[in-house]
This record gives sequence, structure tokens and C-alpha cells, in this order.
Amino acid sequence: QAQLAESGGGLSQAGDSLRISCSASEVTYNLQAMAWFRQAPGKDREFVSAISWYGGVTVSSDSVEDRFHMSRDSAKNAAHLQMNALKPEDTGVYYCAASVNRLYGTSLRDRALYDFWGRGTQVTVSS
Repeated sequence: QAQLAESGGGLSQAGDSLRISCSASEVTYNLQAMAWFRQAPGKDREFVSAISWYGGVTVSSDSVEDRFHMSRDSAKNAAHLQMNALKPEDTGVYYCAASVNRLYGTSLRDRALYDFWGRGTQVTVSS
């Protein structure tokens, strides 16, 4: 059974930077993409950023594209999300997701195409 574990969340102030990480185990034999989604209280889970595992191509939502950067460490089967210039609206639970399907372009944004999910890490940004 695949396992994903997020780490690095916490409390920050507006304008701060924070990095969260996700480590994958058991699924690494056929990992094709990893992504971050987030969910604010009372809202649906939304796409944040994704990376194709072998090509390293990243896509991000419009709301974070110029502030967040996703990367991967293939040797450690880990993915990271560097979040800069944080805003209060970035507050939420950030979930790591992994897919064994080859995803490209807009499909990387579709949460229904991800097979495995972590339990999430809380990110809180105060104004």
C-alpha cells in the first residue's frame, strides 16, 4: 500500500516563506506525478501545483504561479513546495498526492486522477 507523508507545515505571517515536503514509499516503483492540493475551511479541495516525475514539468494554479515552486528529489522519492510571499488566503490543509498514471498538461490538475493521498499538513498564514 502506497504511503505519502507530508511535513513542514505551521504558522507563518503574511509575506513569509515556508517549505513543505512529501515523502513517498511503496508507490515509487511506478510513480508518474506528484501534486499538492489544499483545502481551506468550508471550501473544496483545490489544485495548487504538480510535477511530472520523469520530465520534471511543473504546473501551478494561477493564484500561486508566481509565488510557489514545486520540485522533486527523485533519489529520495520526495517532493517539495517552496511557498514565498505567503498570503492569509493560502491558509489551509495541504495534501500531497501521487499518481501512477502518466499525466500531462491539464490532467495534472485533476484530483480524480491521483491514486494516493497523504493525511495533510496545516499551513496557517496570519495577516
